[in-house]
Amino acid sequence: MRLYFYRFGCLLALACFVSVAWIRSTPSDGESPAVADMQSLYARLLVAEDLGGQISRDLGNILEHLKNMSRASTITQPATTVKETIRQRMGDSGRQTLHQLSIDLYMPHLRQHPDSLVPNVVLGQGRHGVSMVLGIPTVKREKQSYLINTLNSLLYSLTPSQQQDLLIIVFVAEVDSDYVSSVAETIRKNFPTESQSGLLEVVSPSQYYYPDFSSLKETFGDSKDRVKWRTKQNLDFSFLMLYAHNKGTFYVQLEDDVVAKEDYYNAMKTFATREVSNHWLFLEFSQLGFIGKMFRTRDLPMIAEFFLMFHRDKPIDWLLDHILWVKVCNPEKEAKDCEAQKALLKQRYKPSLFQHVGLHSSLPGKLQHLKDKDFGKQTLYRPHSNPAAELNSSLKHYQQHSLTRAYKGEDFFWALTPVKGDFILFKFLQPLNVSNYMFRSGNIETSGDKFYNTTVEVLPSNALTQGREPDKHFIVIGEFKDGVAADTHSSSMTTEGRKPQTSSSSPAL
Repeated sequence: MRLYFYRFGCLLALACFVSVAWIRSTPSDGESPAVADMQSLYARLLVAEDLGGQISRDLGNILEHLKNMSRASTITQPATTVKETIRQRMGDSGRQTLHQLSIDLYMPHLRQHPDSLVPNVVLGQGRHGVSMVLGIPTVKREKQSYLINTLNSLLYSLTPSQQQDLLIIVFVAEVDSDYVSSVAETIRKNFPTESQSGLLEVVSPSQYYYPDFSSLKETFGDSKDRVKWRTKQNLDFSFLMLYAHNKGTFYVQLEDDVVAKEDYYNAMKTFATREVSNHWLFLEFSQLGFIGKMFRTRDLPMIAEFFLMFHRDKPIDWLLDHILWVKVCNPEKEAKDCEAQKALLKQRYKPSLFQHVGLHSSLPGKLQHLKDKDFGKQTLYRPHSNPAAELNSSLKHYQQHSLTRAYKGEDFFWALTPVKGDFILFKFLQPLNVSNYMFRSGNIETSGDKFYNTTVEVLPSNALTQGREPDKHFIVIGEFKDGVAADTHSSSMTTEGRKPQTSSSSPAL
């Protein structure tokens, strides 16, 4: 086909050339009767010559195009994957272009399921643009779950403005949809306000995300179960990092069995802001493993890809150290120089802001007694200067943690479990004008021990002067919500006493 067009174009051009040459070689005899006809024919042939040249050029272009198509069809292209990894092609300019790497290069089984990397968002409002994102992977534990206590600790002392500037992502690293839904429902039930506002998110991976762990090699003396556990942990952390990388400015890796210092949010944000202009890969707010490591979210794709590249080979905290080595260590220099260079890429904050509390590891059968020595003691109460009052309660205090010592600011009040009708009574020696109040139950370590179904009531001073029976004239002015009862009134009232009143059984501090 291509040869036919080529010959046709050449013959047509040759015929036009021969015709014109013959006409031009004809003598111009003014006395010949055929001169006028020959001149007319000559003019027509000139036009035909122009048309023949144009046709020849057009055929030449068509032939060249066919040659290019034929050449392109004979080029053997490299194998492609579902998500276009390590693929090469020829651009319009003929230059070779490389395509972006993809996760399925390190996890080939993902190619069989194009949606295997789509996160399953079970709970969340799509919050983004915050200053800080906390990532908490959690798994189904055989013995005890610490997740709710961990969330209680993180949420305990946050101010409203801090809650607006924070996102806590719980990654349920399981493919059992029933279990994932049960975790999300438990979180929604325990933290309805935080769930509704978007402060809390619950996500899980696709059922096709995890590979077949049966082919893993046992290395570093670890058992097969431990190799599987650490490999899955690498995949869990990587998934969570990739999900969180566009949600905020900083990302903090946590675990589901920690407690936080009361002012952890402000301490981390202040330290990160101070160090933001320096060259670091991560900030450390705990010395234990991967707990409390803060990264810039823009670095998360690189870090996650490194973890995925070697997810079968080493534990995740070793891999993080290897990233530092690759970045700054010179193999021709001594080890101490390497350590000094790595230290520049990680800044340590003291005292530690997070403490590990879980006894039963997520690795079945393993007990861990890890404690961060730099964490110190928690602040379990805040002393206040309270007006003089007589104190009375139906609750029996535990050890030395009495109501009297708590009211004086010397300790916190710790009592046995209250039942319906129990009360705490503060009877002021002189009537007081009350403009605001606050009662807080629970503390950072035992944040689940709170007052529930408990009201705050006051007795107006005129109830006594009018000869009324005091117990029948208390006025309800508030109730405990999430362990706290607080209010600020636009106008004050004069009161003789104040009484938190429980209406049903609940644990309390």
